[in-house]
Formats: sequence, structure tokens, C-alpha cells
Amino acid sequence: MSVDFTTEQRAFAQAVTDFCKREAGSREKRDQLTDHGAHNHNQGVYSKMADLGWLGLTVPEEYGGSDATMVDMCILLEETARGMAPIGAIGPTLITGGAYAKYGTEAQKEAVLRGIVSGVSQSISMSEPEAGSDVGNLSTKAEKTSDGWVVTGQKTWCSNAHISENILLVARTSRGENKHEGLTMFHVPTDTPGLTISPIELMGGQKETNDLYFTDCVLPEDAVVGEVGGGWRQLMTGLNFERLILSAMALGAAERAFEDVLGFVSQRKQFGRPIGTFQALRHRIADLATEIECTKLLVYSVARQADANPDVLLPREASMAKLKATETARRVALDGMQMMGGYGYAAEFDMEKHVRSALVSTIFGGTSEIQRDIIGKTYGL
Repeated sequence: MSVDFTTEQRAFAQAVTDFCKREAGSREKRDQLTDHGAHNHNQGVYSKMADLGWLGLTVPEEYGGSDATMVDMCILLEETARGMAPIGAIGPTLITGGAYAKYGTEAQKEAVLRGIVSGVSQSISMSEPEAGSDVGNLSTKAEKTSDGWVVTGQKTWCSNAHISENILLVARTSRGENKHEGLTMFHVPTDTPGLTISPIELMGGQKETNDLYFTDCVLPEDAVVGEVGGGWRQLMTGLNFERLILSAMALGAAERAFEDVLGFVSQRKQFGRPIGTFQALRHRIADLATEIECTKLLVYSVARQADANPDVLLPREASMAKLKATETARRVALDGMQMMGGYGYAAEFDMEKHVRSALVSTIFGGTSEIQRDIIGKTYGL
């Protein structure tokens, strides 16, 4: 079984695979590019991808992009994740760019979308200390003044804000009976006075997410992205796009973890033969391969549905893809570590990194529990 890609799409996938091998194909290269894993993003590699035109894949042609399909986007994300390319900014950047493409003013699109095409990172900020899965509970305020807005409050878990040029902020501009009313998106350059970006150190010492502190942060009147009070609806219309991005990345991560453990159990010998030839491990490998194949078919099926009906929300299907892909990535990484024994836990191998990345993928962008809840609601429960 395999996904029925066109000849051009297969060639594109191979080109991305070759790029990743060339730029980050060894542990030594990746360590050099990421300061031994402390950073998830290398701007040099990212800029090379921009020069190839890949970062503008989902950007409309009038802003320098390719206006490609969701399937094309998933191919890029799957293969870069599989190739462990250190381009951690690509997910948040594409998610942010999707919102600007739909709702940004002409000036905002020119600044942000052209920036994405050229290799500039972007970020989106929704979560707060008391508003994670419950985004509607956010309390960061944007108060209207005679000539603009003043933002006050704290945001958290903002991925890659420290390396981004702009942040798409979701703040509260009013309160109504429904907690989802009164949310508004704002365009915030990261050098705006009154904004402080404070890194959050993660497991393994990674530097990826940030707290954001807004202290009487003044924004111009035209900083609004879309409609005042329309932020929740705008967020909802981007869920297909966001969840497919995360799904494709998780799929690629699962494939890479599988390839790594398969290589290990094929070579590692105990009791006079490769450990992969023992039934316990051989069957586990078979189960993981089957799960990855199912995940790939699901992810690309949803991508094709989104391409065929770009204005239709796919809450069930998109949530299924995100749930399945991230849970599969977690299972493959954890089983991979178990099969590798102590070597899976050792920092000299990539499996421990696969585990860290897979575990958090079931949390960000809507936890697995939230995805299950959404899916259940689509069945009237």
C-alpha cells in the first residue's frame, strides 16, 4: 500500500529527502546546527529552503508563493520531519501564515506572507496560564484608545517567538455571555515596546517556547487581523490547516523513529543473532509498521478532502488525523526506546529525542484528550 501521489509529488518528496540528507543527514551535522539539540531551528538551513521556494508552498502566488495544495504541504512537512531537518519554526510559521492569508489586510499580507516566502519566522500566541485547552477563557486584554489599542496580560507556551519577526496575538477586546465572544487577533511585531519575551526551558534543555508579557503595549489601530471580536470564528476556520500541519510532522517523526529502531534491531546481536529476529520484537516491528501505514493513509485522505473542499470545516477528520498521527509517533518512539534497551535512553542515539518530541506532540495544538472530545461531539455525544 502507498499514497497515490502524482509523478511531480513523488519527485518533490525525493528532493526534500535528498535536501535533508545533504544538510542534516548525520548526528554530527545536526549537533553542529542545533548546539547539540539545545535549539530546534537553524536559520541557515531554513534560508536554503526559502531559496528553493519551499517555504512559500502554501502562500498565494500574488505574495511570492506557490499556492500549492494541502497534500503538497504535507509532503514537505512529513519529509522534513522524517529527515530531522532543524527547522522548528516551520510549523508555527505556516499556521500563522494561514490566518494572515485569510484575514490579513493587504499591508499585513505583504509584510508577513512575503516574509514567510523569504525565510522569516512567524509565531501565534493563544495560550495563557489559565487558558490552555480552554482558549475561550483567555484574559489578556486589548483596550481601545483614541488612536489604537493597549494590550496588557501574560501569554505562555508561545513557540519560537524568540526567533520570530511577528506574533499573531489572540486577545480579549470585550466580554459577552459566551466566553468565545470578544476575542480579536492582532499583528504584533516582536520588537514592539511593552512586549517582553521570556524563554521557557524545556525537557532536555531545549529552547523553543516562551512566556510573553504585555505591559501597556501600544498597537496601532490597523493592528487588528480580521474583525474585532471575530477571533474565535477565525481560529476555528484554520483548524483543518493547523491540524494537518501537526499531523504531517508527527507522521514524519514516527517514520524516522521506526527507521532508526529497525536499523538497530537488525544489527544488534544477542544470544548469537540479531534481536529483531526474535518473535517478540519482530511482531512489535510489524505492528508499528502497520500503524504508520494507517496513519499515512488517514493524513493524506484528510489533506485531499481539504483540497477538494477548502471552505468546509472538517472537525472530525482533522482531529482524527492529529490524534492518530501524534499517538502513533508516541507509540513508535516509546516502543523504539524499549526495543533498544539502554541505548534508546542514551544521548548518543536519536531515540531519546524522538521520545521527547513525540510526547509533547500529543499535547500542543490540542491535546489527544481534546481531539477525542471533539470527535465524540461530532457523533452527537
